[in-house]
Amino acid sequence: MIPSFRPGPLLKVTGVIFILFGLALLGGGIWLASLGGSWYYLLAGIGMLVAGVLVFKGKRSAQPFMAFLLLATLIWSVIEVKFDWWQLLPRLDIWFAAAVWLLLPFVSRRLAPPAAGAAKQPQAGKTALSAAVALTVIAGVIALFQDYHDLHGDVPAENMAATATGDFAPGVEHNDWSAYGRSGYGDRYAPAAQITPANISGLKEAWTYHTGDFKGPNDPGEIANEVTPLKVNDMLYLCTPHNIVIALNPDTGKEIWRHDPKINRDAASYQHMICRGVAYWDVNAGRAKNNPAPEAASMECPRRILAPTMDGTMIAVNADTGESCKSFGNNGVVNLYKNMAMIKRGFLMPTSPPAVSQKMAVIAASVTDNHSTEEPSGVIRGYDPVTGKLMWNWDPATPEDTQPFPEGKNYTNNSPNSWGVASIDEKLGMVYIPMGNETPDTWGGNRNKNGEKFNSAIVALDLATGKVRWVYQTVHHDIWDMDIGGQPSLVDIDTPKGKVPSVVATTKRGDIYVIDRRDGSLVVPAPEKPVPTSNPAAGDTLSPTQPFSALTFLPERNISEADMWGTTPFDQLACRIIFKERRYEGPFTPQTAGKGAVISPGPLGIFEWGGAAIDPVRQLLIVNPDYMGFLEKLVPRAETTAKGGTGGEMGLQPQTGVPFAVEIKAFLSPLGFPCQAPPWGYVAAVDLRTMKKVWMHKNGTTRDSGPVPIPLPLGVPSLGGMVTTGGGVTFLSSTLDYYIRGYDVSNGKVIWKARLPAGGQATPMSYVSNKSGRQFVVVMAGGHGSLGTKMSDTLVAYALPEGTAAVPKK
Repeated sequence: MIPSFRPGPLLKVTGVIFILFGLALLGGGIWLASLGGSWYYLLAGIGMLVAGVLVFKGKRSAQPFMAFLLLATLIWSVIEVKFDWWQLLPRLDIWFAAAVWLLLPFVSRRLAPPAAGAAKQPQAGKTALSAAVALTVIAGVIALFQDYHDLHGDVPAENMAATATGDFAPGVEHNDWSAYGRSGYGDRYAPAAQITPANISGLKEAWTYHTGDFKGPNDPGEIANEVTPLKVNDMLYLCTPHNIVIALNPDTGKEIWRHDPKINRDAASYQHMICRGVAYWDVNAGRAKNNPAPEAASMECPRRILAPTMDGTMIAVNADTGESCKSFGNNGVVNLYKNMAMIKRGFLMPTSPPAVSQKMAVIAASVTDNHSTEEPSGVIRGYDPVTGKLMWNWDPATPEDTQPFPEGKNYTNNSPNSWGVASIDEKLGMVYIPMGNETPDTWGGNRNKNGEKFNSAIVALDLATGKVRWVYQTVHHDIWDMDIGGQPSLVDIDTPKGKVPSVVATTKRGDIYVIDRRDGSLVVPAPEKPVPTSNPAAGDTLSPTQPFSALTFLPERNISEADMWGTTPFDQLACRIIFKERRYEGPFTPQTAGKGAVISPGPLGIFEWGGAAIDPVRQLLIVNPDYMGFLEKLVPRAETTAKGGTGGEMGLQPQTGVPFAVEIKAFLSPLGFPCQAPPWGYVAAVDLRTMKKVWMHKNGTTRDSGPVPIPLPLGVPSLGGMVTTGGGVTFLSSTLDYYIRGYDVSNGKVIWKARLPAGGQATPMSYVSNKSGRQFVVVMAGGHGSLGTKMSDTLVAYALPEGTAAVPKK
């Protein structure tokens, strides 16, 4: 007689855990299936419940049943995502662990012995489960060697062998970096060729500098160190988040002078606290050293720094001494609130430096996004860089009225603004403005009719008069915050018909628009295509078509339920439910009340304010696209009391003056991981001669963004631009992990990296010292408040050991 079998506590605990897992999957699975989603989780929940009961009772049949569940899940997973390792992992990890647990000897031997005459049953069940585990391991090994996301390629030898002809950076000395994007062209190309793929392994930290400027108690959450320094006049110039302007020795990093404008820091309404850079003006620019400008000797500040401040001014500082240029504006200050009807401090925020030519300083400013319809005007203004006199004003709401407004006449509240950096072609006499939107971003039923055509557009203004020369709109009636934050880059593109002077504009929506900068005609086609128009928000309308550039980093297909991710089946299930509950019809999904919509690309965009780096010699465009969706929900006015003052652009935004507030948040799982499957960040290159992608590689790790500092190579977002160099190396520092990396431009491979002391959400720059002849790469590692990266005040410079390579001559 066989004694009765009683399972011990280990099996009972295991069974209870399995049952709880099954209940969670079943509950979530029923919810997902009711939304029209996959039935897998419902069936898997039932299966896990059965497995739990079998284990709880100590039934040996639990092993073959778990083998069936694991194999079924493996087959379903491969059908959904093929052999994509990071997609397979969350689908299989819990099941794999449960199966292995049941195979462990101290668990397996506690299961009930076979009934009489069934001696082979335990071995058969164990064998089946072992086979299922083995097949899962094999699938995982296969997945480790698959690459569905990267594009491997090499830049054509013809491009790599090209040599510089002509002046691709007007007015900039070979060793210098004298404007935000190095020159008015904004290409972020340093011709210095001392650092190469062959010797970059020797690149070491040369010096560090600490600004001493940190977040204060009244500062907004979105305080960030996004500055790209200038190197000109044998000094390095930078600004801090609180607009302190600093000059350093470019060889040692030693401070030479600092100028603190002592901005008003007590405004609780500041949405940002950012300074991306300063501008430089020299009366002798473009002149031979033995032929200075006649007025230079008597001028107060023949070399000056023009800098924006967060409290709505532009200041002029002597570039040699740091003293205020008293003859500029009012005692060295131009008040950007002049002729504004809305003058509340903190609502007009020039975060980017002015674009400066020899005769004009052109400045714009951001306003508080999604707060109200009564924000300061988005007027763009041109000032005399010597006197600070207003020369013209272009308000998109009154685009023909560019003569300076007299006292008492105000610009139009809330007209479309520009918050990025503009570019200048002095030869053509144009300034190229990357336009934002008339706020609020997510509902446009009462927008200014004149200004509407300038939202999310590249606008070419006459540098001397401010008159519109041409305009190209990249999004019609933009209600998705797909404005243009990156500086448009100017480059002469090689074509079969010769060189075409072009402007290249990256956009949040992932399209890159290549336009003849002389007349606004398209160099790369961008046909209009139909987009969703059904059920717009009450009182709003939708454009039936949008332009789609043939040069794009927009994913080839819309995201789907199968693209939802998580670290386990449970948070992946949660992400699927969130996705299915919300409206999603592709990149132009209409904004929606109720449950809201999935907006992908989201407001951080595929391309943000970092723009592109362009090698005009090798004819390469180098970018760092990101892929992160957001959840946005319109909230009817009667259902909200939101008043703003959030100190950022996330959360519930009031949008007073329109029928809806809006709630904006990242598309994350309950555990805080992105719901969209990785990779989330890449580096990529485009051959401008063919307009084809050459290479594209996922970039960055989770070392500094996960709950555990494990550097999983998933490819993480970056916020900041790239710099590329004559030596064939490009640099990026702005990933969520704290590294600056160097890439071989010929194939995009990482050939060097260095650990940063904090987040590097800024665009690096490079220059050659006039004293030592060494090439430096410099980056601000100061962190970004709204991204959650570590904050600091550290400027870091890297260089090769002295004597490593000869300095190229112009």
